[in-house]
Amino acid sequence: MKAELKHINFSYRTDSQKEYNIPLSYQLFGKDLFSAPIILVNHALTGNSNVSGENGWWKQLIGEGQVIDTNTYTVLCFNIPGNGYDDSFINEYEDFTPSDIANIFLKGLEILHIKSVYTIIGGSLGGGIGWEMLVKNPNLSEIFIPIACDFKTHDWLHAQCLVQKFLLNQNDEPLQKARIHAMLCYRTPESLNDRFQNKYNQEKQRLESEDWLIYHGNSLNERFSLKSYKLMNHLLMNINADEKKLEKIEARMHLISVDTDLFFPASEIRMCFEKLKSKKGNVFYHEIQSIHGHDAFLMEYKQLNNIIKPILKI
Repeated sequence: MKAELKHINFSYRTDSQKEYNIPLSYQLFGKDLFSAPIILVNHALTGNSNVSGENGWWKQLIGEGQVIDTNTYTVLCFNIPGNGYDDSFINEYEDFTPSDIANIFLKGLEILHIKSVYTIIGGSLGGGIGWEMLVKNPNLSEIFIPIACDFKTHDWLHAQCLVQKFLLNQNDEPLQKARIHAMLCYRTPESLNDRFQNKYNQEKQRLESEDWLIYHGNSLNERFSLKSYKLMNHLLMNINADEKKLEKIEARMHLISVDTDLFFPASEIRMCFEKLKSKKGNVFYHEIQSIHGHDAFLMEYKQLNNIIKPILKI
């Protein structure tokens, strides 16, 4: 059964001093609010608040009997305002940064009378917003699990998002072409070569790999708006949690990387871990081994579940 989409409305002034009325929507899964530990899930770029259930994009992680067991926890997920899942959009998307989204999520928690949560977990952009939230409120969560992300957007990722921005601002199938480029960053050469092996589709007169990329471009174009994608790409381009404040985060942190990630390289996440570990005792590092690159956090569920299960039991 799909959880009801709920709404909160409030006014918000962005870090760039622009005034907005924010229609913040969210979904709750599992135990009733305040009857169980709360796990806050921050969704990734094309994700949304529907994290569990039949069509939940993280249903292999969150649900009855899953690692994040909805029989044990209350699971809360906000939609990033403007992601379109609740039919709300933002025209001037560059007014917002991940810092603003973190402020908005913190305001949402305040309105819901949630002073602290058991765990914050998020992949990619969602994890980056988690870093921003905890820098602003270091006591917010007992556990923090950022997956395939870092506390900031490094140069390589910024460059890829810049290419995305160029593609999104041209007129010829902007979302399809941006998505095709993104897929080549989400995956690795080994992943594509191993899967398609230069197979040719005689009926469509093109390589299977080309057909797969076109499918993903068209598929996203059908379910996502150009306006939302521009916003999300802009956010991914601008994660920038204050590095000097990371060590003040009280949560037990479990940084999870993917050894072949081209977006948030494991080397960068290990570097973050090593710096924090020299100053804090409650920081841990885990690594998913996969040929699939960044998307492994949405594919390698056996490994991800094996990592997360003991974290939540400690």
